Amino acid sequence: MAQSMDRREFLRKSSAATMAAMATSLPATTFLAGCQRPVEMNSTADTVILLWMAGGMAHTETFDPKRYTPFEKGLDPKRVLSTFPAVPTAVDGLSFSEGLGEIGSVMDRGAVIRSYRAADMGFILHTRHQYHWHTAYRPPQTVQAPHLGAWIARELGPLNPVVPPFISIGQRFEVGEAEELKAFHTAGFLGSEYGPFLIRDPSSGLESVRPPAGMTIERFERRNQLYRELVEHSPLGERGSDYQQESLVRSMERAYGLLKSPEAAAFDLSLEPKESYAAYDTGRFGLGCLLARRLVEAGTRFVSVTAEYEPFVGFDTHENGHTRMVGMKQMIDRPIAQLVRDLEKSGRLDRTLVVLASEFSRDMIVEGRPGETVQEQSEVPDVIEDIKHYGMHRHFTDGGSMLMFGGGIKKGLVYGKTADERPCETVGDHVVIDQVHQTIYHALGIQRETHYEVEGRPFYTTPDGKGEAVLDLFV
Repeated sequence: MAQSMDRREFLRKSSAATMAAMATSLPATTFLAGCQRPVEMNSTADTVILLWMAGGMAHTETFDPKRYTPFEKGLDPKRVLSTFPAVPTAVDGLSFSEGLGEIGSVMDRGAVIRSYRAADMGFILHTRHQYHWHTAYRPPQTVQAPHLGAWIARELGPLNPVVPPFISIGQRFEVGEAEELKAFHTAGFLGSEYGPFLIRDPSSGLESVRPPAGMTIERFERRNQLYRELVEHSPLGERGSDYQQESLVRSMERAYGLLKSPEAAAFDLSLEPKESYAAYDTGRFGLGCLLARRLVEAGTRFVSVTAEYEPFVGFDTHENGHTRMVGMKQMIDRPIAQLVRDLEKSGRLDRTLVVLASEFSRDMIVEGRPGETVQEQSEVPDVIEDIKHYGMHRHFTDGGSMLMFGGGIKKGLVYGKTADERPCETVGDHVVIDQVHQTIYHALGIQRETHYEVEGRPFYTTPDGKGEAVLDLFV
């Protein structure tokens, strides 16, 4: 008995730091009431794959090209709208920016939205807008808003009870603004079991479902039991509410169950045929698309694959905009098109909604949106003399592009419009984040009135439950 009590005392004293790392829950005072869920309507999709172009993908350089101005020394930056020529796609009259020909070749299977407007939140921070995009709520919030994927996992449950319903691929949390990135990679008040199963590097995805190197299965089982005791015996204020405690235990049990299941093979990219692997192998993002396809086949409900946000890297083009975009296009073009083709070939595209999006766009001159004064964060010279100044460097929030494939979405559709001259802002059928989320929920059969009572007030999938799905996108 003395040994048992000593162990409990040890667990109690050591629990605070461990629990903080394990749980992403609200304080113990939080009360999560039952969901108010209307009768579900007919759905057009069962699964969602989000392809996240983190860092601010310029619409005029990708899926909404404008007048092309080639580089030359002495160029006036005000003349520059697109630094790539437009190229045709599989849809008559629809052109994309050069370097996206593979995605263009599958646009007869999907739709392009050219009228996404990011929120006006003052001084522009990437992680602030990314939080807003992924949760539909503006930070900061008095409660921890769930990620879009967590809502879907909670409302629909797993397609395969062994496979995590929400998996996030490609974002590391050792880079700049790590804590801000963690803030929306969570299920919030819904509970840990609905949070993302994180895979930082798809090429080592199998390691995510194995014990750490050098640890035997027996030792892993003992550690799993220790974690359970840690949750059970931690002081109430450190472990969250009973609901959050139970949810954390269920999330650990699910991870433990996956360890011994045949479905763990879905995480092993070495099992993919060489020719198929090569079609996706453009780096971590491309292999993330391959892993997403394998996980959908295994029965996950929501998969996010990110080009990864790291300040001043990737799509975060504060300089060398044109040169950087050449590389980013090479990274995303072939694997995205291959993902669409593979889903179609297997018959899964009809019930899988693939969404490509970014937090906002970019422009050479305008920071923010026309008519709003926002602190400028990139210098643009009066005359371009160096290639590093050629490209879209400033954050632009009043126009942006998204793609959607499968899941009941119309094929070959172009929705919305931006102006052909600067500022290239939305001029028709604008779409905001509430509508994006409700469009995805509509495809899955989750009605907009869905909400929970948190701390005595209703918390909806989108603020106040007022978001409207863009029904014109559907067949």
